[in-house]
Amino acid sequence: MTEPVLCEIRDRVAMLTLNRPEKLNALNYALIDRLLAILDMMETDDTVRAVILTGAGERAFSAGGDIHEFSLSVAEGVDVALRDFVMRGQRLTARLESYRKPIIAAVNGLAFGGGCEITEAVPLAIASDRAMFAKPEIKLAMPPTFGGTQRLPRLAGRKRAAELLLTGEPFSPARALELGLVNKVMPHEELMPAAFDLASRIVRHSQAAVASILTAVARGINLSIAEGLLVEAEQFDRMAPTADLNEGLTAWIERREAVYDGSWRHWPSEARRASLGRPAGQGETSR
Repeated sequence: MTEPVLCEIRDRVAMLTLNRPEKLNALNYALIDRLLAILDMMETDDTVRAVILTGAGERAFSAGGDIHEFSLSVAEGVDVALRDFVMRGQRLTARLESYRKPIIAAVNGLAFGGGCEITEAVPLAIASDRAMFAKPEIKLAMPPTFGGTQRLPRLAGRKRAAELLLTGEPFSPARALELGLVNKVMPHEELMPAAFDLASRIVRHSQAAVASILTAVARGINLSIAEGLLVEAEQFDRMAPTADLNEGLTAWIERREAVYDGSWRHWPSEARRASLGRPAGQGETSR
């Protein structure tokens, strides 16, 4: 049996490849389940600091959900279709959105339906100039079901998203860039080097700090500013006692490159003061 998701780890970056090129990397149940399982394993693997997600073959990132498989679930009834297709797809995009390591979608071709929704959910995306996007679910007489009615309006704005959702018409990578769906568009042959370059510029920083930023953005984006600021402060509170923050401050003061251990390991306060050259009590207030 062909592995539905390929995995290769290089220089602390995992490249995950949706591997159904003969089906334009359509998201069948086995592929979604395998991708979720790999993400679960990768999240606690300290040798992996970032993930690049792409599609096998030259034609598609992912053409969306596997309609043949989905139609069989629909034939069994609404409850089965909701459980097998809708909830599974929403679980995947929610996982991608809230993942504590950066995920970069390298969109190498068609990103229709669920493929577009994956791109909407991940925090970072780079598109090939050969890519093409679409929200074609309207042509099946249904709304998007993996989060597309919610995330695309938040990215692109209500009216621009509504036009794409209600017409189902394809749109170019340049349009995706304009809408905020991708970070940049690259010549096709430069797509993967660009994705690895972006990953390398992230993984050199503190893994714990990266996780804090991703968490603050994912949790805060749908909150009011006041509520979001509380999330931000909460993430700083988690980082403040860590060895990584101490190392970052010490390295800055000593004018050298920081060397992080990437953990949430706490640094004793007295040792932190000593490493920063601060006498105990200095800069503190008594009550």
